[in-house]
Amino acid sequence: MKDFYQGDIIKISSYKKQLFVIVSKNAFIRATGIFHVCPLLPNVQAGPIHIPVQGKKGESGTVICEQIKAIDPNARGCNRVDSLAYEDVMNVSDAVQGVFEYD
Repeated sequence: MKDFYQGDIIKISSYKKQLFVIVSKNAFIRATGIFHVCPLLPNVQAGPIHIPVQGKKGESGTVICEQIKAIDPNARGCNRVDSLAYEDVMNVSDAVQGVFEYD
């Protein structure tokens, strides 16, 4: 298995042009071999759980934090194309966590 990390921007072979951001903690990825992703979409307006980001190599878009999917990278054919700066990882993580907080 390739090494994947929180904040990686990836392509999944079954999704032609769609990019995703890995939102799982690195410890979870190492322990389970799977990770959770959120879609990275172009031309989506920013909001409390729609976080605009730009990767270190230039991939950009808005992370849709309410659309979380669990992915087995061995079964789905995943490839890293870019990664986020730590500040963007924190903003996305905060938004994902906010979806699950209690009232």
